[in-house]
Amino acid sequence: MIVKSLGQAIFAAMMIACGLAGFIEGKFAPIWTPVPAATPARELLIYLCAFVALAGGVGLLLKAAAPVAARGLFVYLGLWMLLFKAPFIIREPLQEVSYQSTGESVVWVAAAWVLAIWFSSEADKTRFAFLFGDTGLRLTRILYGLALIAFGLSHFFYVNMTTPLVPAYLPFHDAWAYITGGGYIAAGAAIISGLLARLAAVLVALQIGLITVLVWAPIVAAGNIDAGHWQETVVSCAITAGAWVMADSYRDAPWLLSPRTSARGA
Repeated sequence: MIVKSLGQAIFAAMMIACGLAGFIEGKFAPIWTPVPAATPARELLIYLCAFVALAGGVGLLLKAAAPVAARGLFVYLGLWMLLFKAPFIIREPLQEVSYQSTGESVVWVAAAWVLAIWFSSEADKTRFAFLFGDTGLRLTRILYGLALIAFGLSHFFYVNMTTPLVPAYLPFHDAWAYITGGGYIAAGAAIISGLLARLAAVLVALQIGLITVLVWAPIVAAGNIDAGHWQETVVSCAITAGAWVMADSYRDAPWLLSPRTSARGA
Protein backbone atom coordinates (compact mmCIF):
# COMPACT_ATOMS: atom_id res chain seq x y z
CA MET A 1 0.00 0.00 0.00
CA ILE A 2 1.03 3.61 -0.53
CA VAL A 3 -0.47 6.50 1.41
CA LYS A 4 1.16 9.88 0.97
CA SER A 5 -1.23 11.78 3.20
CA LEU A 6 -4.33 11.62 5.37
CA GLY A 7 -6.25 13.40 2.64
CA GLN A 8 -5.40 10.68 0.14
CA ALA A 9 -6.60 7.96 2.52
CA ILE A 10 -9.87 9.77 3.27
CA PHE A 11 -10.52 10.47 -0.40
CA ALA A 12 -9.82 6.84 -1.31
CA ALA A 13 -12.15 5.61 1.44
CA MET A 14 -14.89 7.93 0.23
CA MET A 15 -14.58 6.67 -3.34
CA ILE A 16 -14.67 3.06 -2.14
CA ALA A 17 -17.80 3.75 -0.07
CA CYS A 18 -19.54 5.41 -3.04
CA GLY A 19 -18.58 2.51 -5.29
CA LEU A 20 -19.90 -0.11 -2.88
CA ALA A 21 -23.11 1.86 -2.36
CA GLY A 22 -23.67 1.97 -6.11
CA PHE A 23 -23.32 -1.78 -6.50
CA ILE A 24 -25.36 -2.64 -3.39
CA GLU A 25 -28.23 -0.22 -3.97
CA GLY A 26 -28.23 -0.33 -7.76
CA LYS A 27 -28.50 3.43 -8.07
CA PHE A 28 -26.26 6.46 -8.38
CA ALA A 29 -24.37 7.39 -5.24
CA PRO A 30 -25.12 11.00 -4.21
CA ILE A 31 -21.86 12.31 -5.65
CA TRP A 32 -23.11 11.50 -9.17
CA THR A 33 -26.62 12.93 -8.97
CA PRO A 34 -28.67 14.30 -10.58
CA VAL A 35 -28.72 12.28 -13.79
CA PRO A 36 -31.70 12.90 -16.10
CA ALA A 37 -34.04 9.92 -16.46
CA ALA A 38 -33.73 10.17 -20.26
CA THR A 39 -29.94 9.71 -20.20
CA PRO A 40 -28.97 6.92 -22.66
CA ALA A 41 -27.87 3.67 -21.01
CA ARG A 42 -28.67 5.14 -17.61
CA GLU A 43 -28.73 1.76 -15.85
CA LEU A 44 -25.35 0.83 -17.30
CA LEU A 45 -24.01 4.23 -16.24
CA ILE A 46 -24.96 3.50 -12.63
CA TYR A 47 -22.64 0.51 -12.51
CA LEU A 48 -19.91 2.25 -14.51
CA CYS A 49 -19.85 5.02 -11.91
CA ALA A 50 -19.81 2.46 -9.10
CA PHE A 51 -16.93 0.59 -10.76
CA VAL A 52 -14.88 3.74 -11.38
CA ALA A 53 -15.33 4.92 -7.80
CA LEU A 54 -14.54 1.52 -6.26
CA ALA A 55 -11.61 0.71 -8.54
CA GLY A 56 -10.26 4.24 -8.26
CA GLY A 57 -10.50 4.27 -4.47
CA VAL A 58 -8.80 0.89 -4.08
CA GLY A 59 -6.19 1.82 -6.69
CA LEU A 60 -5.24 4.97 -4.80
CA LEU A 61 -4.06 2.77 -1.93
CA LEU A 62 -1.92 0.44 -4.04
CA LYS A 63 1.56 1.53 -5.06
CA ALA A 64 1.51 0.07 -8.56
CA ALA A 65 -2.05 1.19 -9.35
CA ALA A 66 -2.08 4.66 -7.73
CA PRO A 67 -0.88 6.66 -10.78
CA VAL A 68 -3.47 5.05 -13.08
CA ALA A 69 -6.23 5.31 -10.46
CA ALA A 70 -5.55 8.98 -9.79
CA ARG A 71 -5.54 9.89 -13.48
CA GLY A 72 -8.59 7.75 -14.14
CA LEU A 73 -10.57 9.48 -11.38
CA PHE A 74 -9.38 12.89 -12.57
CA VAL A 75 -10.53 12.25 -16.13
CA TYR A 76 -13.83 10.58 -15.19
CA LEU A 77 -14.79 13.14 -12.55
CA GLY A 78 -13.81 15.94 -14.91
CA LEU A 79 -15.95 14.59 -17.73
CA TRP A 80 -18.84 14.03 -15.33
CA MET A 81 -18.63 17.63 -14.17
CA LEU A 82 -18.63 18.94 -17.74
CA LEU A 83 -21.50 16.70 -18.89
CA PHE A 84 -23.82 16.73 -15.88
CA LYS A 85 -22.99 19.72 -13.67
CA ALA A 86 -21.65 22.54 -15.86
CA PRO A 87 -24.86 22.56 -17.98
CA PHE A 88 -26.70 23.90 -14.92
CA ILE A 89 -24.63 27.08 -15.21
CA ILE A 90 -25.33 27.33 -18.94
CA ARG A 91 -29.09 26.85 -18.46
CA GLU A 92 -29.44 29.04 -15.36
CA PRO A 93 -26.43 31.38 -15.16
CA LEU A 94 -28.19 33.76 -12.77
CA GLN A 95 -29.04 31.07 -10.22
CA GLU A 96 -26.39 30.76 -7.51
CA VAL A 97 -27.35 27.14 -6.84
CA SER A 98 -26.01 26.27 -10.30
CA TYR A 99 -22.53 27.36 -9.23
CA GLN A 100 -22.83 25.76 -5.79
CA SER A 101 -23.82 22.40 -7.28
CA THR A 102 -21.06 22.54 -9.90
CA GLY A 103 -18.61 23.58 -7.18
CA GLU A 104 -19.18 20.27 -5.40
CA SER A 105 -17.90 18.41 -8.45
CA VAL A 106 -15.07 20.90 -8.83
CA VAL A 107 -13.76 19.97 -5.37
CA TRP A 108 -13.61 16.28 -6.30
CA VAL A 109 -12.00 17.02 -9.66
CA ALA A 110 -9.43 19.26 -7.99
CA ALA A 111 -8.60 16.61 -5.38
CA ALA A 112 -8.21 13.89 -8.02
CA TRP A 113 -6.05 16.28 -10.05
CA VAL A 114 -3.75 16.87 -7.07
CA LEU A 115 -3.43 13.12 -6.56
CA ALA A 116 -2.65 12.65 -10.26
CA ILE A 117 0.09 15.25 -9.90
CA TRP A 118 1.51 13.55 -6.82
CA PHE A 119 1.79 10.20 -8.58
CA SER A 120 3.15 11.55 -11.87
CA SER A 121 6.71 10.84 -12.88
CA GLU A 122 9.24 13.64 -13.15
CA ALA A 123 9.18 13.18 -16.91
CA ASP A 124 5.42 13.67 -17.05
CA LYS A 125 5.64 16.72 -14.79
CA THR A 126 8.05 18.26 -17.27
CA ARG A 127 6.41 17.05 -20.49
CA PHE A 128 2.83 17.79 -19.40
CA ALA A 129 3.42 20.72 -17.04
CA PHE A 130 0.01 22.15 -17.91
CA LEU A 131 -1.60 19.07 -16.34
CA PHE A 132 0.88 17.46 -13.97
CA GLY A 133 3.50 20.10 -13.27
CA ASP A 134 3.59 23.42 -11.47
CA THR A 135 1.07 24.94 -13.87
CA GLY A 136 -1.39 22.12 -13.29
CA LEU A 137 -1.10 22.45 -9.52
CA ARG A 138 -1.73 26.17 -9.73
CA LEU A 139 -4.77 25.66 -11.97
CA THR A 140 -6.35 23.06 -9.71
CA ARG A 141 -5.95 25.36 -6.71
CA ILE A 142 -7.66 28.18 -8.62
CA LEU A 143 -10.55 25.87 -9.48
CA TYR A 144 -10.84 24.87 -5.85
CA GLY A 145 -10.80 28.49 -4.75
CA LEU A 146 -13.64 29.33 -7.14
CA ALA A 147 -15.67 26.42 -5.78
CA LEU A 148 -15.20 27.71 -2.22
CA ILE A 149 -16.42 31.16 -3.25
CA ALA A 150 -19.53 29.52 -4.76
CA PHE A 151 -20.14 27.69 -1.46
CA GLY A 152 -19.80 30.94 0.46
CA LEU A 153 -22.20 32.83 -1.77
CA SER A 154 -24.78 30.07 -1.36
CA HIS A 155 -24.78 30.72 2.41
CA PHE A 156 -25.70 34.35 1.72
CA PHE A 157 -28.18 33.71 -1.10
CA TYR A 158 -29.93 30.88 0.72
CA VAL A 159 -29.55 31.94 4.34
CA ASN A 160 -33.14 30.86 4.99
CA MET A 161 -32.13 27.29 4.12
CA THR A 162 -28.74 27.42 5.87
CA THR A 163 -29.89 28.83 9.20
CA PRO A 164 -32.17 25.89 10.17
CA LEU A 165 -29.20 23.54 9.81
CA VAL A 166 -27.21 25.32 12.53
CA PRO A 167 -27.24 23.13 15.70
CA ALA A 168 -29.89 24.24 18.18
CA TYR A 169 -27.36 24.66 21.01
CA LEU A 170 -25.54 27.43 19.12
CA PRO A 171 -26.88 30.97 19.51
CA PHE A 172 -27.31 33.50 16.69
CA HIS A 173 -28.16 31.06 13.91
CA ASP A 174 -28.22 33.68 11.15
CA ALA A 175 -24.81 34.92 12.24
CA TRP A 176 -23.29 31.44 11.87
CA ALA A 177 -24.66 31.17 8.34
CA TYR A 178 -22.94 34.43 7.43
CA ILE A 179 -19.72 33.60 9.30
CA THR A 180 -19.26 30.25 7.56
CA GLY A 181 -20.22 31.80 4.22
CA GLY A 182 -17.67 34.54 4.74
CA GLY A 183 -15.11 31.93 5.72
CA TYR A 184 -15.61 30.11 2.43
CA ILE A 185 -15.24 33.30 0.41
CA ALA A 186 -12.15 34.46 2.31
CA ALA A 187 -10.51 31.04 1.94
CA GLY A 188 -11.31 30.93 -1.76
CA ALA A 189 -9.82 34.38 -2.32
CA ALA A 190 -6.68 33.46 -0.34
CA ILE A 191 -6.16 30.24 -2.29
CA ILE A 192 -6.66 31.94 -5.66
CA SER A 193 -4.33 34.82 -4.78
CA GLY A 194 -1.76 32.63 -3.04
CA LEU A 195 -1.75 34.91 0.01
CA LEU A 196 -2.00 32.86 3.23
CA ALA A 197 -3.08 29.99 0.98
CA ARG A 198 -1.87 27.13 3.17
CA LEU A 199 -3.50 28.54 6.28
CA ALA A 200 -6.72 29.15 4.36
CA ALA A 201 -6.76 25.63 2.89
CA VAL A 202 -6.30 24.01 6.30
CA LEU A 203 -8.86 26.22 8.05
CA VAL A 204 -11.52 25.74 5.38
CA ALA A 205 -10.96 21.96 5.46
CA LEU A 206 -11.54 22.12 9.22
CA GLN A 207 -14.68 24.19 8.67
CA ILE A 208 -16.08 21.74 6.14
CA GLY A 209 -15.24 18.83 8.42
CA LEU A 210 -16.93 20.50 11.39
CA ILE A 211 -20.04 21.23 9.34
CA THR A 212 -20.16 17.54 8.38
CA VAL A 213 -19.76 16.43 12.01
CA LEU A 214 -21.91 19.06 13.75
CA VAL A 215 -24.70 19.46 11.18
CA TRP A 216 -25.10 16.27 9.18
CA ALA A 217 -23.89 13.58 11.59
CA PRO A 218 -26.58 14.38 14.21
CA ILE A 219 -29.28 14.29 11.53
CA VAL A 220 -28.11 10.82 10.48
CA ALA A 221 -27.84 9.68 14.10
CA ALA A 222 -31.43 10.80 14.79
CA GLY A 223 -32.58 8.08 12.38
CA ASN A 224 -35.25 10.12 10.61
CA ILE A 225 -33.19 11.43 7.73
CA ASP A 226 -34.94 11.95 4.41
CA ALA A 227 -33.47 11.35 0.96
CA GLY A 228 -32.49 15.00 0.50
CA HIS A 229 -30.61 15.21 3.79
CA TRP A 230 -28.94 11.86 3.13
CA GLN A 231 -27.64 13.16 -0.20
CA GLU A 232 -26.37 16.33 1.46
CA THR A 233 -24.63 14.26 4.14
CA VAL A 234 -22.76 12.09 1.63
CA VAL A 235 -21.85 15.10 -0.49
CA SER A 236 -20.56 16.91 2.60
CA CYS A 237 -18.40 13.89 3.49
CA ALA A 238 -17.03 13.79 -0.05
CA ILE A 239 -16.28 17.52 -0.03
CA THR A 240 -14.50 17.09 3.30
CA ALA A 241 -12.33 14.36 1.76
CA GLY A 242 -11.51 16.57 -1.22
CA ALA A 243 -10.76 19.55 1.02
CA TRP A 244 -8.20 17.54 2.99
CA VAL A 245 -6.43 16.53 -0.21
CA MET A 246 -6.27 20.19 -1.20
CA ALA A 247 -4.95 21.16 2.24
CA ASP A 248 -2.31 18.43 1.95
CA SER A 249 -1.18 19.91 -1.37
CA TYR A 250 0.30 22.80 0.64
CA ARG A 251 2.20 20.66 3.12
CA ASP A 252 5.61 21.90 1.91
CA ALA A 253 4.48 25.53 1.58
CA PRO A 254 4.99 28.27 4.19
CA TRP A 255 2.03 29.08 6.41
CA LEU A 256 1.96 32.84 6.10
CA LEU A 257 3.75 33.79 2.90
CA SER A 258 2.66 33.35 -0.71
CA PRO A 259 4.03 29.90 -1.67
CA ARG A 260 5.99 29.04 -4.76
CA THR A 261 3.69 26.56 -6.45
CA SER A 262 5.58 23.31 -6.84
CA ALA A 263 4.60 19.80 -7.80
CA ARG A 264 8.12 18.45 -7.27
CA GLY A 265 8.01 17.61 -3.59
CA ALA A 266 4.53 16.14 -3.55
